[in-house]
Amino acid sequence: MKGYGQFCPIAMACETFAERWTPLILRELLSGARRFSEIRQGVPLISRTLLAQRLRELEDAGLVHSRPLARGRGREYLPTPAAEEFREILERLGAWGQRWATTQFARDNLDLPLLMWNVSRRIDLPRLPARRVVVRFEFRAFPPRCRGFRTCWLVLERTGADVCLKDPGHDVDLVVTADAAAFARIWTGHVTFAQAVRTGGVQVDGPRDLVHAFPTWLLLSHFAHVARPVS
Repeated sequence: MKGYGQFCPIAMACETFAERWTPLILRELLSGARRFSEIRQGVPLISRTLLAQRLRELEDAGLVHSRPLARGRGREYLPTPAAEEFREILERLGAWGQRWATTQFARDNLDLPLLMWNVSRRIDLPRLPARRVVVRFEFRAFPPRCRGFRTCWLVLERTGADVCLKDPGHDVDLVVTADAAAFARIWTGHVTFAQAVRTGGVQVDGPRDLVHAFPTWLLLSHFAHVARPVS
C-alpha cells in the first residue's frame, strides 16, 4: 500500500488503519471472528482475494497473528495487542456514525447478510426457551444484491444461534415479516420493536408467548445506546 510520505504519527497510523476495508476487518476480528469465512460474513462485499490480501497486510503490520487451524484446512486469525488498541477508535467511529450519519438507512446500505450475522451473534441465549426455536424471516425493500437473504432462517438454541439460507428442515415457530430498513432501525436502537410493529414495518406471527418473548431475545447493536441529536 502507498504511504503518505510523512513521519507524523497520525499519517503512520492511517497508512494501516485507513486502508479500504481494514477498519471493518478489524471490527470483525475484535468482535470474535477468527476464521476467514467468519470475517467475510461480516464484510460480505469484499472479494475473497482482497480479504486475503488485507489479512496478509495486517499480519505484516503486526495487527494480526495467524496460525493453522487445529483441525482441517485454513488458518485462524487472532488480533494482537496492537489491534486491540484500535478498539477504542472503532467504538468512537461507530458512535459518531450512529449519532451523525445521514444515510445510515439508505437502501444501498441495508446489508441483510451483515444484519442477520449480527443478530445471530447478539442473542440473549439464557433467555431462550429450553427447546430449539426456529424463526423464518421474510424481508422486503432491500438492495438487489441481498436477494439471497430475502428468506432466511434463524435457528436459536441455548447453546448458540445460526443463520440459514436454506430451510433447515425444522418446524418454524415464528415468522418475522419486515421492511429491511425497519428491522435495521430496531437493531440500531433508532426505534423500538413495538414502534416498528405499530407502524407496520415489522410483523411477527406465531404462538403468543413466543411473539411476546422474541424482542427480549435481541441484544441489539453495540451502538443502540448512543444518544442521537434531538431534531
